[in-house]
Amino acid sequence: MTERYLGVLGIAEALEVSRHAVHKWRSRYPSDSAHPFPEPDVEVDGAPGWAERRLDEIVQWRDGLPGRGVGGGRPSAARQRYLSEALTRGLSREEADRLLTAMAEEFPEMTDQQVCEFLLEKWRGLDEMEEILRRYN
Repeated sequence: MTERYLGVLGIAEALEVSRHAVHKWRSRYPSDSAHPFPEPDVEVDGAPGWAERRLDEIVQWRDGLPGRGVGGGRPSAARQRYLSEALTRGLSREEADRLLTAMAEEFPEMTDQQVCEFLLEKWRGLDEMEEILRRYN
């Protein structure tokens, strides 16, 4: 049985960042740093690879970066989509952030990205329900 690994590109796509970001993290957070990037499981011709099952570990590592969630750095792609949709639905930035904080406290097993996607999915479902009701009224 062949075991599948994610390279830098696979990690970047899964976390919705650029390959450059993953390379930067690996160089900025080496194994001897306070917040080391997870070591690869394999290396093939100098290219690192991580077992697919470790993706959650890498997401948790990324979510634990200094400054994440307290105004540091640019929001992730998922958070940007969430914030954009929240604003179109009439929430202020502060209200949108409070909702994310409350959801994160209620569902600590979910990553920030998962919480954002969950809320976006729920809003899409509400839009679909409103459209159905409009058709029949």
